[in-house]
Amino acid sequence: MSIITISRGCYSRGKEVAEKVAEELGYQCISREILLEASEKFHIPEIKLIRAIHDAPSVFDRFTYGKEKYVAYLHSALLKNVQKDNVVYHGLAGHFFLQEIPHVLKVRVIADLEYRVKEEMDRENISAEEARYILKKDDDERRKWGLQLYGRDTRDSSLYDLVVHIKTKKVDDAVGLILYAARMSCFQTTPESQKILDDLTLAAELKAALVDDFPKSEVTAKNGSVFVKIEIPFSQQEKATDKIKQIAETIPRVKEVNVHVIPMMGTD
Repeated sequence: MSIITISRGCYSRGKEVAEKVAEELGYQCISREILLEASEKFHIPEIKLIRAIHDAPSVFDRFTYGKEKYVAYLHSALLKNVQKDNVVYHGLAGHFFLQEIPHVLKVRVIADLEYRVKEEMDRENISAEEARYILKKDDDERRKWGLQLYGRDTRDSSLYDLVVHIKTKKVDDAVGLILYAARMSCFQTTPESQKILDDLTLAAELKAALVDDFPKSEVTAKNGSVFVKIEIPFSQQEKATDKIKQIAETIPRVKEVNVHVIPMMGTD
């Protein structure tokens, strides 16, 4: 039993690889479902979620925390879906959202740019120049997003356990490599790794519930106890603490709420 996340660029055949891996293992294969679930639960248009997770943060977003809010919603939705195990996820940002979970096999599927250009030309009936521009823009946006929100480049191989190049290897070869890795003992769910996932899921759920009022809050969880760190003016400490506790107590698995307030510099 394990979780597999497959990171891919457009037209790298990563979707095909993910679907075949899921079929071979009898796992659920998910991607856009996470967007739809988050969209429905938090009443956010799907297109806003796609832009938040795909496009690099703009100057405007840095002031309004728009991306942080939508990313929190998606993070929570994804963790809840993989919590049940036996899942292959090939949607956006899985390599970031699932990084801390030991039994997640993190895979990157890549292909040469010229191969991808040809695929895009054939499918979209556009010129090579147009296809190359679209693909490079898409890759750059994903890279900038990771750098600005997580300080990590999506091309950084240390984010992944396995990088598969679709060229010398065919799709079936890639599937075989992933299946072999997925059966290794280090990627099997243990009580300890499941506990880590459960704690992360609870923290993400609370973060999503708090993000409208406290967009920069830091949330962690352990055995049902949640820990929230916020930076606000000292005069607002009591009111903010009460509100956080009220919100946290609406989440069933929360047993205890701990709020740590850091007074903002230059305030009372």
